[in-house]
Amino acid sequence: MVALPFLFYIAEVDDAPGLAAIGLIITLASIVISVFAAVLEKLLKHAMDIKSENDLTI
Repeated sequence: MVALPFLFYIAEVDDAPGLAAIGLIITLASIVISVFAAVLEKLLKHAMDIKSENDLTI
C-alpha cells in the first residue's frame, strides 16, 4: 500500500495504465484476504466457545 503512489507515478511517466491496475489489484487482494481471515478467526473462536460450553453440560 505504501508503494502504490510510486506505482501511480511510474505508470504516469511511462504511460502504462496496466502498472497502476496491477498495484491496485495486489492491494485489494491483500485487503480481501485479511478481512476473510479475520472473519474466519471470529467464527472459529465462536465455535470453540460453543463447543466448550456444550462439553460442560451433562
